[in-house]
Amino acid sequence: MSLLRERFPHVDAPAWSVIEAWAILLRNWNSKINLISRKDIDRLEECHLSHCLAITNHLKLMQGTRVLDVGTGGGFPGIIMAICYPQAHFTLIDSIGKKVTVVKDLADQLGLKNVEVGQCRAEEVKKQFDFVTGRAVKNLPEFFSWIRKNLRRGSRNSIPNGVLYWKGGELENELELLGIRPRKTISLEQSFSDSYFKEKYILHFDARDVPRVRKPRKV
Repeated sequence: MSLLRERFPHVDAPAWSVIEAWAILLRNWNSKINLISRKDIDRLEECHLSHCLAITNHLKLMQGTRVLDVGTGGGFPGIIMAICYPQAHFTLIDSIGKKVTVVKDLADQLGLKNVEVGQCRAEEVKKQFDFVTGRAVKNLPEFFSWIRKNLRRGSRNSIPNGVLYWKGGELENELELLGIRPRKTISLEQSFSDSYFKEKYILHFDARDVPRVRKPRKV
């Protein structure tokens, strides 16, 4: 973890012990439920953990900020963000029951009081949030069609309220269909030397732009 501490200096010292406990718990769960491929679980910290922690170099959250993590899977990026931002509140949802079971157990065993976990689809969530996150859940037009009603406008955090989306591969086709462009594109390939991060990005879309999203078309 020492290399990760250097790479992510904005993560507070108390969070690292929780992250170390998380890695042990996730590996135990992964031996029972296939959350991450066997090949990738051996590089959990270098790949999946670093992938989620990358946002800490670009985002500061104020007390009481509310975040919705859609399609959280094994808790990516929601659990990691909840550890790093204890002052914010995170709602993690997924439609697959066994994944929700894992995430609930992780949050309970790690003592994350700022995490709420639910089994549902994004379209069923009626509340609004400062940020909505997703990690390679769906193509961008479809994802936005689910969550645009859940965004609350504002700018009290280090970046304006909106969507933070972890996306890999070619972007232009989906952005064209989406009809809006990110305010910020964080290239993880430029941040990390590991080939795992080639053509991987974190996209920030301002909530003020989202109402202009057109109805999704097939990608």
